[in-house]
Amino acid sequence: MNERYESPLTSRYASDEMIKLFSAETRIRTWRRLWIALAKAEHELGLPITEEQIRALEDNIEYIDFDKAKEYEKEMRHDVMAHVKTYGDAAPAAAGIIHLGATSCYVTDNADLVLYREAMKLIRKELRAVLKNLAGFAYEYRAMPTLGYTHYQPAQLVTVGKRAALWMQDFVIAYEELVHCMDSLKLLGCRGTTGTEASFVELFDGDTGKIDRMNRMICEEFGFDSVFGVSGQTYPRIIDSRILNALSYIAQAAYRMANDIRLLQHDRQIEEPFEKGQVGSSAMPYKRNPM
Repeated sequence: MNERYESPLTSRYASDEMIKLFSAETRIRTWRRLWIALAKAEHELGLPITEEQIRALEDNIEYIDFDKAKEYEKEMRHDVMAHVKTYGDAAPAAAGIIHLGATSCYVTDNADLVLYREAMKLIRKELRAVLKNLAGFAYEYRAMPTLGYTHYQPAQLVTVGKRAALWMQDFVIAYEELVHCMDSLKLLGCRGTTGTEASFVELFDGDTGKIDRMNRMICEEFGFDSVFGVSGQTYPRIIDSRILNALSYIAQAAYRMANDIRLLQHDRQIEEPFEKGQVGSSAMPYKRNPM
């Protein structure tokens, strides 16, 4: 294992929950959940899919043969079709109806949106913990006077609690942005190869009302309010920018707080804990380098 590149994002900084969420296991299981949701909707709306086939898919959702999928992908040069075949081998009774009428982005893009929203929920939980801890700290030191600075020059007195409240305010703004991003996220739905739903118009004999119902059913299965009003094959990539912007808010709030602490440490106004056995520098182990 030490001969393979390992990202510090997973080995040092990511939570176990986040690592598991973005694992291949969770991603492909989400693809399978999407295939089951599609099959259920198509069955209910009159397409020739049986309850036995749906049960076969449900009974085999957890068993993912990644080695077999790799072999299929070598042959087919297509990741989604490799997993369609692998799932079909696990549930042969349903092999013929997996992915019926859909394009690859039905699973890849919808799964990404599902995982992004779950990741934002995890971050929301962490932000709440940060705000709770800062609130307790601000209240405890609400009346403790300390020297305030402007332009990093000594100015007037403030309180330690006031300083913490400034950090909190940044995190509150970041929290509100994250929640707005999360709550306004839509699902791509099942829209066909170019977003025209042409394959489903054919499957449902021109009944576009059934297509709308199918998309609503898939949304409900995953807890989304709606799909995008119009799309191509993929979800609008501007959504990636919106998510990154919400994460940037959090990073900026964290940076402001961390930079303040770093500067205050230099002036010996505040110190981080220094554990027994901790080393601050390879050459100067007594140093209290900011963590």
